Amino acid sequence: MTSPDEDPVSSAVTAAAALPPAGLLRRLAAMVYDGLLVLAVLMIVTACFLPLTGGEAVTWKSFPLLALPYWAALVVAVVAYFGLPWTQRGQTLGMASWRLRVQRDDGFLLTWHDAVVRLGASLLSWLPAGLGWVWALFDRERRTWHDSLSHSRVVVLPKGRKAGK
Repeated sequence: MTSPDEDPVSSAVTAAAALPPAGLLRRLAAMVYDGLLVLAVLMIVTACFLPLTGGEAVTWKSFPLLALPYWAALVVAVVAYFGLPWTQRGQTLGMASWRLRVQRDDGFLLTWHDAVVRLGASLLSWLPAGLGWVWALFDRERRTWHDSLSHSRVVVLPKGRKAGK
């Protein structure tokens, strides 16, 4: 219980900041789940373009007018898959399965700007042979490069606690 003098918002933020950081293996397991779901979403987006191409693959050579909208639709699908749940409740379906939540350093949910920066920065974590992810093994707060660059962190929720609570 908070005292009458305490601000409930600051108490909630303090509690969120006190959650333990997620380990690399748990994060990678959630990423496998999300990877399968993203693949399914990308297949659906691709299926939407197939009637326009007669069932052929969309390439720059064969369908130059459709290639840009196709790639843009794929990017929008990935940003939406991660951005919507991160900004609404702090976790994707894969993260929820492993009781993980992403939050800003101040304990609040990510904004759309935060989510886009985090997604872009995650590419940097993968590019040098995944070194940005391996960094979490040596960082005392278990942060990856994209955590640091986006001023966010992934925490483990206690058992029985929902992400928005």
